[in-house]
Amino acid sequence: MPEIRELYDNRASLEPLFPTDRAGELKELAAELLRKSSRLSGTLHPITRRSVVAMLRSMNCYYSNLIEGHNTHPRAIEKALRNDYSSDPALRALQIESKAHIDVQGLLEQRLEREPETDVCSPEFLNWIHREFFERLPAEFRVVKTRSGGEDRVIPGALRQCEVEVARHTPPTFSSLPRFLGRFAEAYGVERLDPLQRIIAAAASHHRLAWIHPYLDGNGRVTRLFTHAYLIRAKTDGHGLWMVSRGLARQRDDYMAALAWGDAPRRNDFDGRGNLSDEGLMRFCRFFLRTTIDQVEFMAGLLDLDSMQERIFFAAERRFARTRSSVEIPRLLCDVFLRGQVTPGEATRILHKPERTARRILGSLVDEGLLVSDGRGEPLRIGFPAALAGYYFPRLYPEGVEFDGRME
Repeated sequence: MPEIRELYDNRASLEPLFPTDRAGELKELAAELLRKSSRLSGTLHPITRRSVVAMLRSMNCYYSNLIEGHNTHPRAIEKALRNDYSSDPALRALQIESKAHIDVQGLLEQRLEREPETDVCSPEFLNWIHREFFERLPAEFRVVKTRSGGEDRVIPGALRQCEVEVARHTPPTFSSLPRFLGRFAEAYGVERLDPLQRIIAAAASHHRLAWIHPYLDGNGRVTRLFTHAYLIRAKTDGHGLWMVSRGLARQRDDYMAALAWGDAPRRNDFDGRGNLSDEGLMRFCRFFLRTTIDQVEFMAGLLDLDSMQERIFFAAERRFARTRSSVEIPRLLCDVFLRGQVTPGEATRILHKPERTARRILGSLVDEGLLVSDGRGEPLRIGFPAALAGYYFPRLYPEGVEFDGRME
């Protein structure tokens, strides 16, 4: 153990920072991801896209929770966003955690929109993610158990001040963390890389940040939120229409195995020239990029305009089958989805109802989350309530999680 501690005190222990891509396999995967993500970003009306992105933040939170072993139902997450918390202390804590994740992802996206040149690899930015997340957590989520049976408290935004072990991996000494994070920022700075290198860097930096393990707790969360930010800076996030956590959670065992591959030390003279295995990092990057491409393809299939309209119409038709508006309401929802938004007056005309009846129907649709408005008389946008997630977006969540098998 002392030899390992001494070895991981030198920032050169982080090498290699990029795998040797002799056959150009990673560049081909990066080009495919760039092409498919760019195509996906132009699929929807910009206003509708914002509604989808908001829904996907909840999905991303659900899967990030799942990777951490916290299974929080999408409806519980949806209630947390309305500040409707459970009386069960354990579930309430999970709801607060979920809302914290969604809030921080939203803050992250707003910051990058406001300050597009932000250095997302800098220690300042990473500490900011950690601080914003942990400041929102309940007290019990800021405590970690030590190997001796004691407790340590997590300080939001602060690098760890003790040595740790993570499964079979011993991260760098706490005193060397500033040096390792400095090297991390130097190597992966977006502005120094070309478009394809940035995508490969998104994969490689994901592993290397997890390997550094800069915080006492929350490293997985910070790493995944950082990767989301990195893909935004690399202009490869499809304007928020796909997120990698779903793919990582659905292959959790493979994800953990891939991280372990990248942790491996250099094996022999044919395994690069760094401290860590070049082949191990190559295997992780290959796994990560294939996972991202799978998620882009999945979302592209879901957001196909024709099939999306069919699903909206089918779901709304079933929901309102016993009402006199069983045809008009699905038509309205499809129209709003395509156009981005409609005024209440336009919605009334689409419904073909007297004004008072139309107002009642529209109020009901807003109450159920099928339509969203910023206030009385304001334009109406499409909504994606958790109760209909399985109809609008089949397989977005695991079967049986997104809805209870019936319309409510």
